[in-house]
Amino acid sequence: QVQLVESGGGSVPAGGSLRLSCTFSGINENKAMAWSRQAPGKKLELVARIYGLTDGGGTYHDDTVAGRFTISRDNNKNTLYLQMNDLQPEDTATYFCNIFPFPGPWGRGTQVTVLG
Repeated sequence: QVQLVESGGGSVPAGGSLRLSCTFSGINENKAMAWSRQAPGKKLELVARIYGLTDGGGTYHDDTVAGRFTISRDNNKNTLYLQMNDLQPEDTATYFCNIFPFPGPWGRGTQVTVLG
């Protein structure tokens, strides 16, 4: 059974950094995973993804975050990370992790607020 728990969000000034964590269970190391975000009144937006071991473990970051955000994964700890640097007010959203491309049950997410 897939379970996901996101953490690490908070309020930071523009230009600040946060590191999000997602502890998961029921997902093996060969499954791709992703971080998505949803701002108030907007659709869910895919931010970054990381492929499973059998697919080489490569990463992809959306243009809106490339160069500022980095997705990574520690399979020994069953944890997915999102390092977010140079945060901007437009990054304000609730951030979620899940399996890519076919998500399982969603976690509660973690709120990121960037003060302009």
